[in-house]
Amino acid sequence: MLTIRAANVGDAAVISKLISELAEYEKQSEQVRTTEADILRDGFGEHPEFRVLIAEWHGVPAGFALFFSYYSTWRGAGLYLEDLFVRPELRKRGIGKALLAEVARAAEQEKRVFIRWAVLNWNQSAIAMYRTLGAGFLDEWRTVLLAGEGLKKLTGYLPITVV
Repeated sequence: MLTIRAANVGDAAVISKLISELAEYEKQSEQVRTTEADILRDGFGEHPEFRVLIAEWHGVPAGFALFFSYYSTWRGAGLYLEDLFVRPELRKRGIGKALLAEVARAAEQEKRVFIRWAVLNWNQSAIAMYRTLGAGFLDEWRTVLLAGEGLKKLTGYLPITVV
């Protein structure tokens, strides 16, 4: 039996574990910097930065969806789906689709007009699922990330006086 519920403070360790499993699946384990303490502070503090849905299969955590508010100057208010993950041994049971449907319901209830997310180009099973749902792909756009030394270096660039 599948249950999907909003995560709570007591789920921080589970969320952290699922994030680690996602990173391992994507062959990016060394990139994870987020700690359980970060999840507690950023997801369950006074002003949460994100929301998480937990999928449970017969009472056992099976996957999660992490998302947050997003605004497009062209489309308006939406949600950004940062992560959608189902443990490999529990795939092909509709869990990922059910998680995505719950995010869609949240968008609809909040009068948001879209959900945006990214998928790795090698993840053909996810791409196929998204296509069957009617998702469009923005192939002409490239995702950009500025972090670490590049971010630090740019903060020092001030050609004019900023007031």
